[in-house]
Amino acid sequence: MASDWDSPSENADTARLEAKIEALREEHRALDIAIEALQAAAPHNQISIMRLKRRKLSLKDEIVYWEDQRTPDIIA
Repeated sequence: MASDWDSPSENADTARLEAKIEALREEHRALDIAIEALQAAAPHNQISIMRLKRRKLSLKDEIVYWEDQRTPDIIA
């Protein structure tokens, strides 16, 4: 959450981070659609499907990483 104390550069960094996360989510959704299309086509191209699923999993890991970067590490 941005506060009155955040500097303009922190706000810009936060905006860039949010944009990056959203772009990764869009690519993740696009891979879902591509995988469904390949699975609907006959015969199935298992190698392509496996590659897309692997990329989708990699994107999910990257999304989680960047989402974790939004939360400051505060030791209680």
